[in-house]
Amino acid sequence: MKKYEYVSVDINWIFGSGNTKHREIIDKYAADGYVYKGYIPISISAQGRPTKIDLIFEIETEETK
Repeated sequence: MKKYEYVSVDINWIFGSGNTKHREIIDKYAADGYVYKGYIPISISAQGRPTKIDLIFEIETEETK
């Protein structure tokens, strides 16, 4: 069974001038066994630019009965 985790981040915070915080988040989840699967915009500005996104991580878990 697969389990998903979603990490909400502010675009200005994560992609600001030379910022590498997104790598730290991805590396942290990878160290815990998660795989980065992509992102989904969850907030968009009046100009149509994403302002907040969810980073999506997946991990395989044992099915419970």
